[in-house]
Amino acid sequence: MMVKRVGITAIIMAFLFVTIGLAMAGEKANARKGKYLFRKTCRTCHIEGGSAKELSPVSKTQAQWQRVFDKVDQLKCKDEWAKLSEKDTLDVYAHLHGHAFDSPSPAKCK
Repeated sequence: MMVKRVGITAIIMAFLFVTIGLAMAGEKANARKGKYLFRKTCRTCHIEGGSAKELSPVSKTQAQWQRVFDKVDQLKCKDEWAKLSEKDTLDVYAHLHGHAFDSPSPAKCK
């Protein structure tokens, strides 16, 4: 009985830490600015008929966007990403991840 109670308490604490961490991380990024930066920096190539594959927030799931941003230095356009500050990169991530295909509020248009 005591082990079960300790286990449940540990799970609740872990959930709280993760939730608080995500909330704090979300506050650091500005999805509106990220949308602007995505359109300004990425959409010039990532459009229908552009030099790169068409891309929008709903092109990927949240997990897929996470993997992209985990390896942003391996992308073909890594030189363009290098021009953005870390804050700007977080803002673009907030926009794409927050409006991904499987997000609570997916983007409605490309």
